[in-house]
Amino acid sequence: MKKRLKVNGIIMGLAGLAIVFFPRFFLRMENSHSVLEVVREVLGFALILSGQIIRVSARGYKSEHSQDSRALIQGGPYQVVRNPMYLGIFLIGLGVVLVLFKWWAIMVFVAVFILRYILLIYNEEKKLFSIFPQAYPEYCRKVPRIFPELSSIIRLDISAYLPIKIVWFKKEIGSILTLLLLTILVNFWVDIAKEGIAADLQQSAWLLLTIILFTILVILLSQRTLKRHAGRAN
Repeated sequence: MKKRLKVNGIIMGLAGLAIVFFPRFFLRMENSHSVLEVVREVLGFALILSGQIIRVSARGYKSEHSQDSRALIQGGPYQVVRNPMYLGIFLIGLGVVLVLFKWWAIMVFVAVFILRYILLIYNEEKKLFSIFPQAYPEYCRKVPRIFPELSSIIRLDISAYLPIKIVWFKKEIGSILTLLLLTILVNFWVDIAKEGIAADLQQSAWLLLTIILFTILVILLSQRTLKRHAGRAN
C-alpha cells in the first residue's frame, strides 16, 4: 500500500509541476461563458464527487466485511464491479481533467490510468484466484472488472450497492477536501486570469449547487444504509 501511495504521489507531483511550469499548454483556456465549458466544468466536479462517494463506500464496506482479507467481498459496491475503488479513482481523475485540462488530456489520463492500474488489478486477481479458487472465478463470471452494467444498477436498490456511513467519510474527509479545494483554486485562478473575477460568479454558483447536491446525496444514502441495516436486524 505504501509503495502504491508513493507512486501515486509521484504522478500527482509531476502533474502539479506540469501545471506550474507549462500552464498554457496543459490548462484549458477556452471561454468560460460558453455553454459547453460550463457543462464541462459542472460535469467534472460531479464526477469528482461521485468518484469520492464510490471510493469511500468501497473502502468503508471492505473494512467492515473483509475479516482481515479472509472473506471474499461480494456485497455493497462489490456486487456491481469487482474493483469499485479503482472505479472511484478513475471518475475522480477524469473529473479533475475535465475541470482543469485541455480536451486532449483526457486521452493521456486514460492511458496513464490503464498503465498504472491494469498490472495492479491483474496481480490482485491472481492472488484472489489462489485464495478463493472456487468462489472467485464464479464471482468474476457474474461481476465486471471496473465498469458496471447498466442493468445491475437499475435492478438493485442504490442503498444495496452504494452503502454510506458518515463515519467512513470522516476518515476520508482530509483527502477529499484537499483534492476538491486544490481543484477549485486552480480552476478559479485560470478563470480569473482569463476573464477577471466577475466572470467566475456563474461557475461558482454551479459549483456550490453541485456540492450541495453531493452533500444531500451522502446524507440520504447514509440514512438509507441505516434503515437497511435496521431492517435486517429486525
